[in-house]
Amino acid sequence: MHIHWEGIAMGIFSKLFGSSSAIEQELRVTYIPIIQRMMAGEVSASEAESMFNDLLRDIKNESLSEGTSNLPANYGDVLLQKEVNDEETRLILSKKRTEGVRDEDIRSWWNMHDLERRMAIKVDDFYRMCFGIEEFKQSTGDLDEIAARIRKIFPIYGDPDDTSNTTGADTPLPYELKDRINKYIEKTMQTNAEKSKKEIKASSTYNAFVRKEIAKGNI
Repeated sequence: MHIHWEGIAMGIFSKLFGSSSAIEQELRVTYIPIIQRMMAGEVSASEAESMFNDLLRDIKNESLSEGTSNLPANYGDVLLQKEVNDEETRLILSKKRTEGVRDEDIRSWWNMHDLERRMAIKVDDFYRMCFGIEEFKQSTGDLDEIAARIRKIFPIYGDPDDTSNTTGADTPLPYELKDRINKYIEKTMQTNAEKSKKEIKASSTYNAFVRKEIAKGNI
C-alpha cells in the first residue's frame, strides 16, 4: 500500500494551524504580488499563486520536519529570558551580538510566526535563484562567477560561522539583521544611492559592506 506522506503531513499541519489559517492568508496577500514583481511581470497572477503554493507547501513540510511548527508566538521574548540563566542560549545569542544583533532584532525575528520567517527566507532564496538563472543565460555559464556576482549585489543570510563558500566579512549574516538591513537599503536607495553603490563596489561582497556599515553605526 502506498502511503501519501505529504498528504499526512499537511493533515497534521492543519490540526496545528488550521487548513486556512490567518497567517497563511496574510502570506498569500503579501507574497503573490512580490513573486510577480520578481518575475518582472512575466507570470500571471495565477502562475504567481501556483509558485507561492509550492513555496508554502515546502515551508510547511520543513516546519514539521524540523520541529518548529509549535514554537510559541513570543519565542523571541522566551529566548531573551532564557539567555539570563541558560548557558547554551547565552552562547548562541552572544555570537549573534558580535554581528551587531540587538535585543529588538531577536524579539522581532523570533516573535514572528514560524511560517513568516520561513517564507521570508524562501522568497529571498527564490529571488536569488531567478537572478542566477538570468545571469547564467546571459553569461559564459561560470557558476562561480555568477555566485560571486550575487554575493556582490545581495545580502546573504545564514550561519556566520559557515565558511564553506566564503570567509571573514563575506560570510552569511544572521537572519535577525534582515529587517534592519532591508530598512537601511530602502533608506539609502532614496537618500544616498550613488555613494552606497560606490562603497558596495569597493567591498568584496554586499555582506562585507553591511558589516562595515554596522561597525560605523549606520545600520
